[in-house]
Amino acid sequence: MQSFVIQGAGGGRPLKGSVRVGGMKNAVLPIMAAATVVDEVTELSNVPSISDVGALASMIELLGGVTDRRGDRLTIDARTILKTELDDTLAKKMRASVLLTGPLLARLGSVTFPHPGGCVLGSRPIDVFVNGFKKLGAEYAETEESYTLTAPNGLRGGSIFFRLPSVTATETFMTAATLARGTVTLYNAAMEPEVVAVADFLRAAGADIEGAGSPTITIRPSPLRAPSSPVPIIPDRIEAGSFMILGALAGDGVTVFNIDPSHLSAVIDALESMNVPLDVGDTSITVHAPAHLRPYELKTHEHPGYPTDLQAPMGVLMTQAEGESAIIETIFDGRLNYTSDLVRMGADIQLWHPHKATVRGRTMLKGREIDGPDIRAGLAFILAGIAAEGETKVGNAHLVDRGYEHIEERLQSLGASIVRIS
Repeated sequence: MQSFVIQGAGGGRPLKGSVRVGGMKNAVLPIMAAATVVDEVTELSNVPSISDVGALASMIELLGGVTDRRGDRLTIDARTILKTELDDTLAKKMRASVLLTGPLLARLGSVTFPHPGGCVLGSRPIDVFVNGFKKLGAEYAETEESYTLTAPNGLRGGSIFFRLPSVTATETFMTAATLARGTVTLYNAAMEPEVVAVADFLRAAGADIEGAGSPTITIRPSPLRAPSSPVPIIPDRIEAGSFMILGALAGDGVTVFNIDPSHLSAVIDALESMNVPLDVGDTSITVHAPAHLRPYELKTHEHPGYPTDLQAPMGVLMTQAEGESAIIETIFDGRLNYTSDLVRMGADIQLWHPHKATVRGRTMLKGREIDGPDIRAGLAFILAGIAAEGETKVGNAHLVDRGYEHIEERLQSLGASIVRIS
């Protein structure tokens, strides 16, 4: 197992410089899955070098497909995909494996998969997928080990209403619907930029999709082909927001570039409300840590609200605000569990229930040895270690690697004292 060791500045050595944001994890994975409905060779660019990309590429290859990674380019040849059963080991390790269920069912008429894995963030049932595909004509069976959906005559048209907007479900059904025999309409669909990115990819492949980025998406039958040029992956708004929060925590002019500021409106509003100076450009944002941070009440919400994936880094920033802040988590049951480790580092946090915490600041954080429980909390602990006094060791580096490319090297370029050890 690998860990990150951080020598904290304790507020005495501000970070400075520029950091480039890579392609978005939450966009590249569903687009890779969407490429498997195209019976040709697809090429993507600006693909991040993160372990989840490698894991999903391996799953595609185990189904019979061919992938080739060169630099930030990734090609996917789906012509040889014939298998319909997801690899049990890989599927149990990553939630994104469920993204392949729609393409396999729509294209090959069947899919078998175990319960998807990933980060431990509370219950994330598959009912929305099973019930949705039933509405499009699929039949369902399960055993103690796996689930199977079949549609030997192909998926039919229909409508699906999501009780709660789900990014993964929206992307999965939108992709599968491109091969349905009739029009499919998704109601109360997720509106995140990554959903729009998947729709843009599918449209480049010839799909007839309207309404992506709104609560109602309509997909009509249309022949598919490989996009005529490499499809770029949009900048990672979660990574961009994480670096912005780092700049607010310990920066003296941290410039985050290769971004789309329109994807970061909620983060910009939160930081400005906390008295953080921001210089927002067309494709970059420069952040300075203020002398005094104001407290803030944060409530996560589906897009365009504040993203749950940036809640933990903001929780770290709140420990340095002068007064009482509050966090209300509306998406995942277990997403506030990381606060107990911040308390071990000296934070004054009261967890009232799985969805609400109060943070009293300003408190000096002390270095500790902690393990990151998931991708986003692991990165938040690294930020806390940079701001803390003394040495912090953050375990489970492999979880951070799932979402952030060469994170220690990029933080070192800003002046952070961080190394990776085995």
